[in-house]
Amino acid sequence: MAETPTVLRLGLDVGGTNLRLGVFSGLTLLEETRFQANYSAICKQDAPEQAWQKILQVTAEAIQPLLEKYPDIQAIGIGFPGFINPHTGVLAQSPNFPGLRDVNLGKNLSQILKRQVLVANDGNAAAYGEYCLLGRPAGGLLYAGLGTGIGGGLVTGGQVWAGAHGYALELGHLIVEPGGPECGCGNYGCVEQYASATAIGKSYARLTGKQLTSFDVAALATQGDTQARGVFQLAGEKLAQAIALTLNIVDVEHVVIGGGVVSSWPLMQESFTNRLQTDLIPVLRDKVKIHLSSSGDNAGILGAALLADHVA
Repeated sequence: MAETPTVLRLGLDVGGTNLRLGVFSGLTLLEETRFQANYSAICKQDAPEQAWQKILQVTAEAIQPLLEKYPDIQAIGIGFPGFINPHTGVLAQSPNFPGLRDVNLGKNLSQILKRQVLVANDGNAAAYGEYCLLGRPAGGLLYAGLGTGIGGGLVTGGQVWAGAHGYALELGHLIVEPGGPECGCGNYGCVEQYASATAIGKSYARLTGKQLTSFDVAALATQGDTQARGVFQLAGEKLAQAIALTLNIVDVEHVVIGGGVVSSWPLMQESFTNRLQTDLIPVLRDKVKIHLSSSGDNAGILGAALLADHVA
């Protein structure tokens, strides 16, 4: 009997400063690469059309070597930060990439690479990856990714729930402090302005006048810096507010928290847990399982790769 050919998938996760790419056979990562691509700076420095052409060029350059090395890749999926219509693939807006509006990364890249490409919201892709890695739990899963911004995603009934327009579960843009700092989405006081890596640096700068990365602020907090510890305690509290509000509506069994800020979780955990218990409706308290991502930050590329089957 002939062996069933191995299906290879390529997943790509777009961040503010770099791209992460992975080739998968099922859930097994065969190869991971990173590619320097400071899309945030490009969008701030260049006119929108020029920035978009650069993004297309750099993304294609990152993918092409893996297509040459693995010619049997049958599906390409990309997790991209922004409001993406799952029916058309059109990116309406990306709060972290100012100026990008009504562009279609999947369609444009398909024309360049001569392969079908599916582009999904990065939070949805990571949520689906975490769901698969957790064994596809029947109780459903909510994902919160704490990176440059905050991504969110919901998997229920085995499917990513994207909403009528594709913009559901924008967890990072729940308002947790009316009149708070302005967000890239256009509102004020979004949780992304408190619990993302970018926000942690900004919060510390507002208190001290010192411009530091979230990792530097975490190091100071670990050393006992009172203001740094306060920044992380606030981040944990505001994140819990957003997650509790969401759980009170969607009622899923599992929450996975991922992204680079998770490395500083001990600094946030107490304030997060206390606020979550306070804000959840009483019948849900102690029924939700909170997990820190154990994917090594691979959930986004895995989920993008698996979701790409929809166009393969």
